[in-house]
Amino acid sequence: MRFGVCAEISIAKIAPRMSSDSISDADTPRNPRVVIAGGGAAGFFAAITCAEANPQAGIHIFEKSSQVLTKVAHSGGGRCNVTHACFEPRDFATRFPRGERPLIRPLHRFSASETVEWFAARGVRLKTEADGRMFPVTNSSETIVRCLEDSALQAGVQVHLRDGVESASRGSDEFVVETTGSGSVACDRLILATGGSRVPDGARIAAAFGHPILPPVPSLFAFDTTLPWVRGLAGVSVNPVEVSVPGTSLRQTGPLLFTHRGLSGPAILRLSAWGARELEARGYQFTLKACWLPGTTEPAAEEFLRSLAAANPSRMVKNFHPGEVPSGQSVGLPSRLWEQLCGLAGVAAETRWSQLAREPRRTLARLLVRTEIPVSGKSLNKEEFVTCGGVDCEEIDFLTMESRLCPGLHFAGELLDIDGITGGFNFQAAWTTGFLAGNACAK
Repeated sequence: MRFGVCAEISIAKIAPRMSSDSISDADTPRNPRVVIAGGGAAGFFAAITCAEANPQAGIHIFEKSSQVLTKVAHSGGGRCNVTHACFEPRDFATRFPRGERPLIRPLHRFSASETVEWFAARGVRLKTEADGRMFPVTNSSETIVRCLEDSALQAGVQVHLRDGVESASRGSDEFVVETTGSGSVACDRLILATGGSRVPDGARIAAAFGHPILPPVPSLFAFDTTLPWVRGLAGVSVNPVEVSVPGTSLRQTGPLLFTHRGLSGPAILRLSAWGARELEARGYQFTLKACWLPGTTEPAAEEFLRSLAAANPSRMVKNFHPGEVPSGQSVGLPSRLWEQLCGLAGVAAETRWSQLAREPRRTLARLLVRTEIPVSGKSLNKEEFVTCGGVDCEEIDFLTMESRLCPGLHFAGELLDIDGITGGFNFQAAWTTGFLAGNACAK
């Protein structure tokens, strides 16, 4: 299927590997020679923007692996959460635990609105889901991958696979970039868009130019636990749930998903994003508090249970849970979770509401508003792995993404100490910073 100019091509066919001589010969001094380290979302967007702004520029993406745009392909369960339907830049920036202030001005230049328009102009329509996440109407990340591939092809961008940037130095009027396949390559502008901590090359190069590097640690991860009853609920989701870490200010409310290893879902992932460094400092060993009735106190929960008992005296406690209460009082607890909470409270399987004793009722009320779950580690989605840390934003001009320490050196994407919560925010940061870097390098 075609979407505007998005042809079904193999990215390996965009360009053959080229020698440093061919790059230098092809690009005259009058036309900027631009090298981009990294073939991910930010690198491609920078390349396309630069090429479309200046068709005479010589633009080369160097990617050390055999594939490009792998995170785009695997994100969102293979659907690609392109951006988020939050169109006010300042509000959008608040979704970044790190990077909120630096991103405000860039988002005024290229926001979620511009992203939607950019893809629409290339025949790719996006849809908005109930939670604000935006996906291609095809529900396939391949649509986005092919659009980016073909836009690069149409713009004349040359892509070098299995050919990464190892180091770079700055001369009087150009950079000399050492690559794994093409050898020494000269360029006027260098964009580092190598991604997060799993690819340390970009941070190492940035550090060599004097840029401070904040140690990268994981963000957006699930929590592991050894509690059998939690792991036994794998596949069960609850919404809403308030989760917090006692002794910290970390607190989030939203959907929670039980997994075969512990807990995940938006509430957990957002908690991990805001607490990335604090939880790493604890070695990912801490107590998580879950409130299944957000905004409810323990006395109010106990009174709630009394009202259930009064209205349903002959029904079994474990078979009649708050999720079955009329909408005015419904809290939507799944049956399997309710049964587990009843067991933890010492409520016997055959107990009827009229037989529920005071102490089990109090314990059940406490568990409804404060279930403590020991967390023993973290689980990462390897294909959607996000990190905080990276190049310190203080030494970067966020209108051009250019280094304040080395003229002609630009940055884009997750290599920067910028990371957002789940929901399309990290991809938008890639599109925004890539657009600004590419536009600046075209001049």
